[in-house]
Amino acid sequence: MPTALITGASAGLGAEFAHQLADRGADLVLVARSRDALDALAAELAERRGVAVEVLVADLAVEDDVARVVARISDAARPIDLLVNNAGFGLPLRFADNEIDDEVRHLRVHVEAPMRLMHAALGVMRGRGGRIINVASVAGFISRSTYSACKAWLIGFSRWANTEYAPDGVTVTALCPGFVHTTFHARMGLASGQEGVPRILWLDAPYVVRAGLRAAGRGRAVTIPSLRYKAVVALSRLVPRSLTAGVARRGRM
Repeated sequence: MPTALITGASAGLGAEFAHQLADRGADLVLVARSRDALDALAAELAERRGVAVEVLVADLAVEDDVARVVARISDAARPIDLLVNNAGFGLPLRFADNEIDDEVRHLRVHVEAPMRLMHAALGVMRGRGGRIINVASVAGFISRSTYSACKAWLIGFSRWANTEYAPDGVTVTALCPGFVHTTFHARMGLASGQEGVPRILWLDAPYVVRAGLRAAGRGRAVTIPSLRYKAVVALSRLVPRSLTAGVARRGRM
């Protein structure tokens, strides 16, 4: 059976990736900070689908924890076939008003940790094949404080790496959804219906994950689920950045 390692697997898109991959018969390595949530999900998936599920408790803002995940990925005796870099969190958009330590932690989780995990994965995947999915965002195409900057890095690196390592049998895909119904906004103190986002812009997690897995299977470097968000990205390239930045202040992507 193929094995997938998913970060941020305890809830939201990470948990949905776990469910859909288990449905496909993949064994799983689930990574997140909450052991209770991971253990509950692991027990559910093992019982429902009969797959092997390993739990790895780690905070990807902590260097030693990242090193433990890197060591698991680098274990050639237990190879990882699919890496899903999904862990993340949001901050208020006003960078100068945020605590700089919070911003540094944000950068580590969204950029440094995925970079380290991808470096480890490529070390064992090249020549034998494998897939990497980086959960980015439509925000990576517009001006939206440091969250946008982090996601733009993921998109740009995925584009390059997908071309660079395709001859080695490795694909790298940036999955770029917009607003998704998960616990992401609730963790920022935004109750359902109070995010300031029109209903038409919301996507469901199962749809987004299916789109990401399908794009990775086809070897695409970047995928934007739904026509409405493809239109948003196309439009953002035609209007002044000052306008897109003003619109982007609403809600969280």
